[in-house]
Amino acid sequence: MKIFDAKEIFKFAIRIEENGMKFYRYAAVITDDDEMRETFNFLASEEARHKEIFEDMLSEITEDTSFESYPDEYFDYLKSYVDNVIFTDEQFEEAMSNVKDTLGSINFAIKRELDSILYYHEIKRFVPEKQHNLLDEIIEEERKHYTKLIDIKENYT
Repeated sequence: MKIFDAKEIFKFAIRIEENGMKFYRYAAVITDDDEMRETFNFLASEEARHKEIFEDMLSEITEDTSFESYPDEYFDYLKSYVDNVIFTDEQFEEAMSNVKDTLGSINFAIKRELDSILYYHEIKRFVPEKQHNLLDEIIEEERKHYTKLIDIKENYT
């Protein structure tokens, strides 16, 4: 069994939220639709709040915080998933160069919200039980973001 640095799961979550903030701010700039600009700015502020929650959770991890052991394959899966979800700055810039309009922004955001939901479900087993409610709240908010974006996409002309 590999030793897994529990702090890393929170650092990854923080990076996911940072990427989300950057993306939604970018989407707000490129859209010509005032209502969508407001939506993207709202979503950016939500991601900023989630980032703060994960930073608080990270600060509570100590050397004696215990976590269950999991097979090496699970950590390989989680690392592989994270490597494909969390962008480096260069990858982020490349991805953004492919998002040229509001509909492209909506489609990109839908995928990223789903990626976040999956990751947060996967890390729940590593989060101390007293923090499960915070993680559940974030997951529920990400679901609402996803649903809102799907509704917008269906009604977007």
